[in-house]
Amino acid sequence: MKKVLSVVIPCYNEEQVLPGAIDRIERAVASLEDAVAQADQSALTRFPGQDVQIDHELIFVNDGSTDGTLDILRSSQKRNPHIRVVNFARNFGHQIAATAGIDASNGDAVVLIDCDMQDPPETISKMLFLWLGGYDVVYATRTRRLGETAFKKLTAKLFYRVLAALSDTKIPVDTGDFRLMDRRVVDALTAMPERDRFIRGMVSWVGFRQISLPYERAERSAGESKYPLAKMLSFALNGVLSFSIKPLKLASLMGILSSMLALAGLLYALYSKFVLNSAISGWTSLMIAVLFIGGVQLFCIGVLGEYVGRIYKHAQDRPLYIVEGYYGYGNEKPPRKTRSPIVNVE
Repeated sequence: MKKVLSVVIPCYNEEQVLPGAIDRIERAVASLEDAVAQADQSALTRFPGQDVQIDHELIFVNDGSTDGTLDILRSSQKRNPHIRVVNFARNFGHQIAATAGIDASNGDAVVLIDCDMQDPPETISKMLFLWLGGYDVVYATRTRRLGETAFKKLTAKLFYRVLAALSDTKIPVDTGDFRLMDRRVVDALTAMPERDRFIRGMVSWVGFRQISLPYERAERSAGESKYPLAKMLSFALNGVLSFSIKPLKLASLMGILSSMLALAGLLYALYSKFVLNSAISGWTSLMIAVLFIGGVQLFCIGVLGEYVGRIYKHAQDRPLYIVEGYYGYGNEKPPRKTRSPIVNVE
């Protein structure tokens, strides 16, 4: 019985790292066929009593790159029948690119990995055997982060713990998007229509049988990170707002607190006027009160605006992404699903 493993790799301006990444991922995945064939078939409890064979497809999503990324991908796709290319019409962002690759996958299991090789593709073999052993999601948990600054490590650690505290969904800490998902989980993801996507949280929300796989995150092999501080902050904010309404509750709490402080100030002013018979000169205290209450109001309006903005974008009902073309599929095996109105399949 043949089963297909899809590996989804988002790419954005990665011409420096891409040739080595393609070769390394291909070697790591191709070796799985022999590894599964030589394994004890009785331990593969997902398919009991069946002779499991593994085929694979590598789906590279070009997220509107402006360098030679697309040329490298097209050249690799023409010489390797396992490679598929999803080419965006413009840059839509990492999470959308990952979504497009997942949508276009045909595999019984799907692995999501970045092409910077910080997440070692050799770990996919361990994920695969855990999937064959019955797990629906295998998420890689970082035990160490090599080659990253102390600031990056500190902020990442803080983000995961703040998200865990605020989120209504239990999202594993120190875990990125590097993971394997069963087709049932993938189908559930593709049915979720939200635009501000936070894939690691969405996979946790879906449920099913999940397990952590510890690994050591390597240094980036070449090129520069595509997540500068501004994007990191935006991504963190998206994670919190997508999986929690606690910011709204915090805004309400701050509104109640500021109202109580304002009431206390009013009572003190009345007491000073009619009991102590002393007028309050109080320009400084007045300005402090006005600025404090005004700041709280602006904060609350900002929180509301973030949620309302998401509602507005969802109401627009625009396509999540626009695809210029799908390459390497052929008419006999088109992408399983696309959210793009333009579908050019070769």
